[in-house]
Amino acid sequence: MKKSILTLLIAVSTMLGYSQCDSLAGICEKHITKNYITDGQAYRALLNGTEVAEFKTTLFGGNTYRIAACSGTDDGNLVFKIYDQEKNLLFSSVEFSNTPYWDFVIENTMVVTIEANLDNTRSSSGCAVVIIGFKR
Repeated sequence: MKKSILTLLIAVSTMLGYSQCDSLAGICEKHITKNYITDGQAYRALLNGTEVAEFKTTLFGGNTYRIAACSGTDDGNLVFKIYDQEKNLLFSSVEFSNTPYWDFVIENTMVVTIEANLDNTRSSSGCAVVIIGFKR
C-alpha cells in the first residue's frame, strides 16, 4: 500500500512538473517571431542543480533556424550549447550573456546536440524548454 501511494505521488509530481514545462513552452515561443515557423515540438526536461538536458535534432542545409531556450518567466535563466556530431562546440549562450535565442544559417544538413542547463546563479531547479523554428 505504501509503495502504491509513493508511486502515485511521484507520478503526480512528474505530471505537475511537465505541465509547468507546457506553460513555459508558450512563454518561450515569444522568441519564435512571425518570420519563423516552429518545427512543432517543444523539447523539455526537468532539471535540478547541475543536471544537463540533451536534445538531438537534424538541421537541414539551406535553412536559417532560430533556437530559443527558456526556463522560468525571465530570460537568461537557461544556458544552452550546440554541438555537431563530433562534439565540436558550435554555439554557447554563455558567450552572449545567456541570450534566450540565436539564429543559425545552416549550409549543410547536420545532426546536432543541444545541451541545456540552468544558470545556477539564477535558479537551482526548473524546467528547460527548447523550441526550434526555421525562417519562412
